[in-house]
Amino acid sequence: MNVREYYAYLTAAREQLWNFLRALPAEDLNRNLIETGDRFHCIKDLLLHVTDVEDHWVHGIALGDGVQSQYPHDWVQPQAAQYDLNWILDYSREVTRRTQALLDSDPDLDRSVKLVQDDPASDTVTLDQLLWNVMTHEVRHTAQIALMIRQLGHTPPWLDYMRFVRPQSTPAQAGAPDQGLDPGDLDDEL
Repeated sequence: MNVREYYAYLTAAREQLWNFLRALPAEDLNRNLIETGDRFHCIKDLLLHVTDVEDHWVHGIALGDGVQSQYPHDWVQPQAAQYDLNWILDYSREVTRRTQALLDSDPDLDRSVKLVQDDPASDTVTLDQLLWNVMTHEVRHTAQIALMIRQLGHTPPWLDYMRFVRPQSTPAQAGAPDQGLDPGDLDDEL
């Protein structure tokens, strides 16, 4: 698997999650479920944080052109309950659009990226490593959001990779003997 394939999965999973969250009452999205957390307390805090991290690392650090200034907020203490869900999703869509455009441009994924731009001694990673960091970060927080959805008494959407990957037959399946099902039989079942 490569970064482009996995990002395509993440964007599809995001859309499913966002559609689900739009149907929840605003008080559920704003409910403080992480009472001891110093930065993040509710579902919207985590949604905003995931977007901030992608914008910071991919667009601010790797490309030098972040989006956050167009969506002013305190990224350290987001207190996202004050923002409408659609505002957070608009910000997320813009970051996603820019990340997808980067990936579509066939960037050099082996290029070095300094983690601290104004520090000559800063550690560097490859663009590929930076993107994988951002994506695994999102997966971890999406799991937290799914748990929070359950704590609210709802069943979260199924966001596993296998839901979004296109099934492909293995060589063994392609050469497997017919299981006795006539394709015409399917019409009878419908």
